[in-house]
Amino acid sequence: MSAGLLETSPAEAELTEVADGVYAFVQGDGGWCLNNAGLVAGDGGSVLVDTAATEARARRLREKVLHRTGTPPRTLVNTHFHGDHTFGNHLFPEAVVVAHEQTRLDMAAAGLHLTSLWPDVCWGDIDLALPEITYRDALTLHTGGVRVELLHLGPAAHTTNDTAVWLPEQRVLFTGDVVMSGVTPFCVMGSVSGSLDALDRLRGLDPLVVVPGHGPVGGPEVIDANEAYFRWLRDLARQGVAEGASPLQLARACGPGPFARLLDAERLVPNLHRAYAEEHGAAAGQALDIPALFKEMTAYNGGLPLCRA
Repeated sequence: MSAGLLETSPAEAELTEVADGVYAFVQGDGGWCLNNAGLVAGDGGSVLVDTAATEARARRLREKVLHRTGTPPRTLVNTHFHGDHTFGNHLFPEAVVVAHEQTRLDMAAAGLHLTSLWPDVCWGDIDLALPEITYRDALTLHTGGVRVELLHLGPAAHTTNDTAVWLPEQRVLFTGDVVMSGVTPFCVMGSVSGSLDALDRLRGLDPLVVVPGHGPVGGPEVIDANEAYFRWLRDLARQGVAEGASPLQLARACGPGPFARLLDAERLVPNLHRAYAEEHGAAAGQALDIPALFKEMTAYNGGLPLCRA
C-alpha cells in the first residue's frame, strides 16, 4: 500500500477539539469523498455534523464519537445531500437526522449514484437514511446547554440545499462544502454568484474557527481564499464567453492559474460550465447535465479523478 493510501485510510481520521466540547473529524487531505464531520458535545447530549462516504469511514467516526461522549449523538445534521456527507447516516440509528428540506428530496433522488462514479472504492454496506426533520430557512437546536444554529445558504452555493452549522457562543462554524480548505471549490450544482453571497454571509458571522467541508480546519482566512477562487472563476468565464471559447477549451488554455496548488484542480471544467451558464442568464442552481460534465472533467484530467475514500 502506498504512503498516500496510508495517509487517507480510515484509521488515520481523528476527532480534534477546536473549542470547548466542539470537535472536528478531518479525513486525509480532503480530496474527493474525504469529507470532514463534526461533533458538538454538551452536558447530556450531542450533535453530529455529517457522517462519511464509506462504511469503514463511518464506523471509524462512530467509534471516535462514542469514545468521546460515551453515548451516541441524539441529533445528526447533514450539511447537504452528497453521499460523502450522508452515506454513514444509517450507522447512527439512535440519532434523529435533520437537514434542509431540499436535502431530503435530493438524497432520495440521487440514491447511491455516487458509488457508480468510483466503482473500485470499497464502499462497504451502506444504506440511505433520509432526514426525518427538515427546515426551510433556519432552525435552532439546543443540546446539552449548547445553542446550535442551522442556516440555509440559499438559493444556491455548493448545492441548492447547503446548511451552515453555527455555534454563536463558541464562534465555531461548520460550513459544509460551501467552503473548502486546500481543495478546489466546487459549485457545478449550485452557483458562482450564490457562493460569493454565501461566503459574505458566513464572514459576517465573525467566526474564530472554520471547519470546512474538506481539508484542514482554519479561521476566517479560509473563507477569503474561497472568495478569491470564485472571483477569479467568474472573471475567467467572462473572458471565455467574450472570446467564444468553450469551458473545456478555456480550461485547457488557462489551467488552474493561481490556484494550481489546490487539490482536485480538474473541477475547473464543471465550475466553468456553471459560470458560463450564469453569464448566459441561468438562474442559480439551474440543473446542468452533471453526468456529461463529469465525463468532460475526466477527459480534461486525463483519467478518472482520484478518489481515495
